[in-house]
Amino acid sequence: MADINPSIEESWKSVLSTEFNKSYFLELKGFLLEEKKKFRVFPPGGLIFNAFNHTPFGKVQVVFIGQDPYHGYGQAHGLCFSVPNGIAKPPSLVNIFKELENDLGIKPPLHGNLEKWADQGVLLLNATLTVRENQAGSHQRRGWELFTDEAIRQLSAQKDGVIFVLWGNFAIAKKELIDLTRHPVLTAAHPSPLSASKGFFGCRHFSKINEILREQGKQEIDWRL
Repeated sequence: MADINPSIEESWKSVLSTEFNKSYFLELKGFLLEEKKKFRVFPPGGLIFNAFNHTPFGKVQVVFIGQDPYHGYGQAHGLCFSVPNGIAKPPSLVNIFKELENDLGIKPPLHGNLEKWADQGVLLLNATLTVRENQAGSHQRRGWELFTDEAIRQLSAQKDGVIFVLWGNFAIAKKELIDLTRHPVLTAAHPSPLSASKGFFGCRHFSKINEILREQGKQEIDWRL
């Protein structure tokens, strides 16, 4: 993992620089080195910090928080809920596109790659940035959450008016990291088939995000892919 530090975008590297030398992060590097000797680990090393690389600190306007990467071969590319071109859309993403169509009339795209959102200032952040193949949650509580929690804290402390989108109980628990007097927070059930009908469908978060951005005098997100 010698490249784990340099591969993150420069503004984020500056904001999070103190984290890289903390004991938990050094232990995390060691853990990942050992994991890679025995298992396939996703996403590939160069894509671990993809969310940060697509959405520099100064450009962040919206934050989606996921739990950990997709664990099927070829699915994870460092952006929560997103898959690369040519990879079948996972069920949660299918439901996200259903809500997008119901909300704004945008037809679901043929692919599931959300890079276009990320490049417009939508930080697609998983709390855990790596996973062992076919083992969901296998890299949780190894240190990644400390790192991504700090990213959320820094956004909260250094910026104003960032829209945090928290779907499901895991993401909603991150509210404690956010200054609610400075940042709008949208919450709903998770888009997973297990819970989407319990408050995700009908949340209209995509139009609400753009309404808030308009009120802030900022450019709306073009949700079309």
